Amino acid sequence: MTIQNSPIHSISVIGAGAWGTALARLLASKGLKVSLWAYEQEVVDTIRSTRENSTYLPHFSLPDSLQVTGDLAASVKETDLILLAVPSHAMQNIVEQLHPALKRPLPVTIATKGIQVDSLRLMSHVVEDSLPGSWKPFLTVLSGPSFALEVSQGKPTTILLAGVNPDLVLALQPVFMTPHFRVYAGGDIIGAQIGGALKNVMAIAAGIADGLELGFNTRAALITRGLAEMIRLGVAMGADVSTLYGLSGLGDLVLSCTGSLSRNYTVGLNLGRGSKLDTILSSTHTVAEGVRTTRAAMSLALHHDIDMPIVQGIHGVLFEGTDPLQAVNTLMTRSAKSETTFKGSSMRSREL
Repeated sequence: MTIQNSPIHSISVIGAGAWGTALARLLASKGLKVSLWAYEQEVVDTIRSTRENSTYLPHFSLPDSLQVTGDLAASVKETDLILLAVPSHAMQNIVEQLHPALKRPLPVTIATKGIQVDSLRLMSHVVEDSLPGSWKPFLTVLSGPSFALEVSQGKPTTILLAGVNPDLVLALQPVFMTPHFRVYAGGDIIGAQIGGALKNVMAIAAGIADGLELGFNTRAALITRGLAEMIRLGVAMGADVSTLYGLSGLGDLVLSCTGSLSRNYTVGLNLGRGSKLDTILSSTHTVAEGVRTTRAAMSLALHHDIDMPIVQGIHGVLFEGTDPLQAVNTLMTRSAKSETTFKGSSMRSREL
């Protein structure tokens, strides 16, 4: 198929969590034909009977034109675009199940932010490896500072759509655009995913700091040095630095570290206040991607021989029994470093 003569009229949203539901609602409200697939049958039944996803996105009515189904194959029948919004740990299984129902390559947009823990693959790589090679030019990533609740409230939101095929990105850009949802185009699919995934780890760190009541100075330091770690890993994995300074990097980082709507920030906040991780996770039906991403980020840091002290500290708190305050003290008492090189000096920067 060629993008130019194949306009998008029908969209299949795979995943009926808060983000998937918000995107399906946004697209259906534009008059597009939208099918929403939900894993849980009770979510399907509730939306059909009440026109609301009371489990993941309560208090927002869904257009009557939005179809909901629990049949994965049926959800992609005669679709023009697949929008993947499932948790990162479920991505491979879902795409492998979808494959037999897909007769030809068609655009796939990934809205999931995470890294597969076992293989350390980004979501685009997971999807690529689960489909024939001919699908690779059809992949894009949607990432940026975008709480599902505020998108559904119609509050101004800006986000990045990135892909290796510029014609595809430019063709899909207006599909997602509304007066309240502005989409920028980009070509760095790696950087878009690194930013979207790593910001969740930093959000846990920011929540811990706030739970410990460490103040605004600490939060600012976490955001700044967190960005440095994101850039360090991103560059090692082939990302463009400018992407990580943009919406899917710095933008999403600031949102997740300062917004109380962030699930990952909330996990950190409760950890800082003394709750145990198992208790926190068992008390919610939503997914905090940062917990899994911390494992993956720690492994990637070791693999690429990169210093990521914030990631290391959060890994200690989540999985090694480190006391949150002790993790902060360890960060603050490391040996002195330089943030940048000295002008006119051959002295190399010692990364913090």
